[in-house]
Amino acid sequence: MTAPRLTVDHLTRSFGGRDVVKDVCFSIAPGQVSCLLGPSGCGKSTTLRMIAGVDRPDQGRIRIDGTEVFGPSGDSPPESRGIGLMFQDFALFPHLSVFDNIAFGLGSDRSGRKRREQRVHDLLDRINLGGFGGKFPHQLSGGEQQRVALARALAPRPRIMLMDEPFSGLDNRLRDGIRDTTLDVLKEEGAAVLLVTHEPEEAMRMADEILLMRAGQIVQRGAPYNIYNAPIDAEAAAFFSDINVIKGVSVGALTQTAFGSFLTPGHPDQTQIDIVIRPQHLRIDFDRAGRGPNPTLGDGTAARGIVQRSRFLGHESLVDFRLEADGTPLFATVPGVFLPKAGTALWLMIRRDRCYVFPAKT
Repeated sequence: MTAPRLTVDHLTRSFGGRDVVKDVCFSIAPGQVSCLLGPSGCGKSTTLRMIAGVDRPDQGRIRIDGTEVFGPSGDSPPESRGIGLMFQDFALFPHLSVFDNIAFGLGSDRSGRKRREQRVHDLLDRINLGGFGGKFPHQLSGGEQQRVALARALAPRPRIMLMDEPFSGLDNRLRDGIRDTTLDVLKEEGAAVLLVTHEPEEAMRMADEILLMRAGQIVQRGAPYNIYNAPIDAEAAAFFSDINVIKGVSVGALTQTAFGSFLTPGHPDQTQIDIVIRPQHLRIDFDRAGRGPNPTLGDGTAARGIVQRSRFLGHESLVDFRLEADGTPLFATVPGVFLPKAGTALWLMIRRDRCYVFPAKT
């Protein structure tokens, strides 16, 4: 097993008596891309700054390749940590050419001039900007500036790359292509990468491991597939996609709903329960003179819903319902075009293998 490139142990930081980062622990291997994902203000950027050495933790340890750079043995300055930084603001030097921007961190030793030039030209080719070395930042598009900033950060061959919302300033049409190019270059370089973002789609597209952060703590970590399909709570599920919530009360390890009974073992009687299902996992069937489909083991009992409105979103349709039984609002997404009129009665079924059962938050 590969030894960690970056190890963070019990990192804590407080401002004004409030814990902004609390007992954060994780490690990243060489060539691995990990993502700190969470809402604004949850402590992501503060964690990144502490690793970079530009903010001092109140407690905890940071090790790079097994060497402690913060902890009881001391606090290494940022320039000695071998860390590359990339931010939303590309911060290119406007008076320097693209070549000189990338070469800025490589020093000016004449004996290494050829190696320096070769490194810059190699990076320009890898970010698909060969021949752009003589241009200046104001002559580049936003996507081109972002790639130059990436090349500049990678030029000194940092052991660790820290990226704070680096793509948020780009046009949506450019973002996917730029992210893919960036990911390819980062993987080739073999640096350990920590990406900070508040966008779940970006985290799932780029990360090998997602660290879901909330109120200064990492509440869940795992591969994108696992963290999406096995959320730790309803709030985690809702962070990755829209959700429907069906409420009930657990009695005898069962919770009764308009969709029949749900198994809720491990919850004491009278526990308020939230049954969570994503819109794409609601099944829709047509009304047959007031009758719906028969119950099944996989989909349970059907419940009748009344269409409130429907909208076409391009690749799918979104239909809002209100349950006839108890008025619960639900919405479903359907691939392609499906636009029933408001007031239409349809039957809804819930895939039992796509439900999540959590105790309701009080």
